[in-house]
Amino acid sequence: MKKILLHVCCAPCLLGCIDSLRGYEVTLFFYNPNIHPSGEYLKRLFFVRKVAQKYNFQLVVGDYDFNQFFEISKGKEMEKEGGERCSGCFELRLEKVAKVAKDKRFDMFTTTLSVSPHKDFEKIKAAARKLENKYGVEFLAKNFNQEGGMKISIELCKSSEIYRQNYCGCMFSLNNRITQKQSIISVQ
Repeated sequence: MKKILLHVCCAPCLLGCIDSLRGYEVTLFFYNPNIHPSGEYLKRLFFVRKVAQKYNFQLVVGDYDFNQFFEISKGKEMEKEGGERCSGCFELRLEKVAKVAKDKRFDMFTTTLSVSPHKDFEKIKAAARKLENKYGVEFLAKNFNQEGGMKISIELCKSSEIYRQNYCGCMFSLNNRITQKQSIISVQ
């Protein structure tokens, strides 16, 4: 059975890909320096731990250094979600996953990011392919959203009482969500 290191962004996305990874020895890696504020980071980590325990997954938690995300976002603060800032964020997180996968001798690595229909799978895959070559660890290119991941995620979150956030995690996405809500309220 191949050992795979699964980058986990949040519990809902994790729930959306578990079934698709049957047949692999899965270890979870929670690494998300983009999540803001820190209370949100801790809340997401809490629910990832809950899912890991329920499904008996080993969980590795990476360091939380928001400055890393802030540095790669400089000059891209005003971009819409899905742009170059997001590509940089994918690269930042996947680089760490690929490095840990190599250092800990995993056969493969992948990410839960593709569960979300708001994430560009081709950008995720392109970033991961570069890292696959750099670190010599195979990237499992699975578009979990196309495999029904979001639908599964929503159902399992409800039945397991798992917190589902309403923004990707970064401060820019949070600000965008707040602005959207305010414009809806002002129209009404």
